[in-house]
Amino acid sequence: MQYTAALVITAFLLYIPANILPIMTTTLLGSSSSNTIMGGVAVFWSHGDYPIALIIFIASVIVPLAKLLALSWLCITVARGHRYRLQRRTVLFRMTELVGRWSMVDVFVVAILVALVQLGGIMTITPGPAALAFAGVVVVTMFAAMSFDPRLIWDVLESKNEYE
Repeated sequence: MQYTAALVITAFLLYIPANILPIMTTTLLGSSSSNTIMGGVAVFWSHGDYPIALIIFIASVIVPLAKLLALSWLCITVARGHRYRLQRRTVLFRMTELVGRWSMVDVFVVAILVALVQLGGIMTITPGPAALAFAGVVVVTMFAAMSFDPRLIWDVLESKNEYE
C-alpha cells in the first residue's frame, strides 16, 4: 500500500512539468516554436481541428489526471478502512488498470513525429522536456496500478468477520 501511494505521489509530481514544460519544439525554415500539451490543444482548436484537440486533451490531460485521482482515492479509502461501495471501487480499479495500457499513445506520437519529420533545414521536430516527464507519469501510474492489490478493498470485511 505504501509503495503504491509513493508511486502515485511521484506521478503527481511528474504531472506538473509534463503539463507546463514544452512537449516538443518544431523548427520550420529556421523559426522555432515550442508547445506545451495545452498549447498544442489550443493550436488545433484555433485551426478548427476540434476532434484532434479533444482527443489530445482527453488522452494527455484528463485520462492521466483521472488515473491519478482514482488511484489516490483507492489508496485513501483502503488506508482508512472504508466499507462502502466495495464492488464499485473494484470496478474503478479494473478500469484504471485497463486505461493504463493506452496511456503511452501520446509518447508514441511524439516519438513517431520526431523520427519521421526530419526534413533537413526545412523542418525538424525535437522532443521537449515534458515528453520525458509525461512518459514518466505514464510509466509510474502503470506501476502504481500494478502494485495496488484490489483484495485490500475487501479486507475490511475480513477484519470484521463479515463474509457473504
